[in-house]
Amino acid sequence: MYICNSDLKILSKFCKKKHRMKKLLTLGLAAFLSYGVNAQTNRPVLTGAPFLRISPDARAGGLGDMGVATSSDAFSQYWNPAKYVFSKSYSGVGVSYTPYMTKLTDDVFLLNSAFHTYLGDEQRSALGVSIYYFNIGTVDLTNYVGGQIIDQGKAKPNEFSLDVSYGLKLSDNFGMAVAGRYVRSDLNNGDQNANTKAANTFAVDVAGFYESDRMDLVGTQGVLRAGFNISNVGPKLDYSNSDEKESYLPTNLRLGSTYDFLLDDYNKLTLGLELNKLLVPTPVLSENGAYYETPNKGVISGIFGSFNDAPDGFSEELKEFTWALSAAYVYNDAFAFRTGYFHESMEKGARQYATLGAGFKFNSFGLDLSYLIPTNNINDALANTLRFGLTWDFGGEANY
Repeated sequence: MYICNSDLKILSKFCKKKHRMKKLLTLGLAAFLSYGVNAQTNRPVLTGAPFLRISPDARAGGLGDMGVATSSDAFSQYWNPAKYVFSKSYSGVGVSYTPYMTKLTDDVFLLNSAFHTYLGDEQRSALGVSIYYFNIGTVDLTNYVGGQIIDQGKAKPNEFSLDVSYGLKLSDNFGMAVAGRYVRSDLNNGDQNANTKAANTFAVDVAGFYESDRMDLVGTQGVLRAGFNISNVGPKLDYSNSDEKESYLPTNLRLGSTYDFLLDDYNKLTLGLELNKLLVPTPVLSENGAYYETPNKGVISGIFGSFNDAPDGFSEELKEFTWALSAAYVYNDAFAFRTGYFHESMEKGARQYATLGAGFKFNSFGLDLSYLIPTNNINDALANTLRFGLTWDFGGEANY
């Protein structure tokens, strides 16, 4: 999460000045949810429910936070639910845990749990269900009156989403899926005096996935995969009963490809590339020229207009793409070593980091770990954080 100096001025839009927030995390959330950015800063694209942009699982976390075109696993719901129709197991479940902003607090974390299963004996369709929960800890609320600090209780802000997806294999090598999502963002849970409310909305994803048969490349057999996912398409989040101050969901276009080099019966090397772009309007200069604000457009017009609305033209549009590279070595489908790199323009969020990860599998159980290392001098909420993921495959092997 990138937080600029001007974000302190924005906080007043989401909590009354009389409240003194104990955790600096609230400032970061307010920055993401805000509608204006100081004109002296750069132009990151801002949305509501920013937790939906945080990689929820350790396997992808070790690959530079990419997963739209990797092989299917229990956590495919977030990255590309169409991958479920290419799962090697009939059913599976996964649980991941991600501590967040560990340098500031110890009670902020993300939990993700996902389940998938084939439907019917033909195994050409699949169902996926997941829940993604962001616990923002406990915030002390106080009021400063007559030189005294009066306790106003505690708030327990949180955000979560609940997804259901259906995927169908349209051919032996290509499948598509749609997902429906309920999103709730409550940044003032327990604060009776707050001037904002919990925001609720629904969204859909449309995804596709291709997985080739074994093929020859430079004398080595391999498997090519490619995928796309247009996620979080839905009505805006309303935190204040004001149409003019609604927040866009983080509608996102994700494109990627991976290739497995099958070195022999036991050793495999996978290389991957992924691109992402938020399909949300770029902030523009306000009428008084004091700050940047997100234009108030319709959701669909905002999506299509997001490709050509940057004030500095095509060069700025290119900066709104993030990219990730990854490599993974797998031995006997039992041990994996992963690494990756994620890059975002310094003017659009400044997330730039390398990742390391490892995976272990014994029979039907798996354990994944990942670690994030910033490569610039910008603070990252996941810097030097160890993420965990557990998976369990059951129901037997798939027949595809």
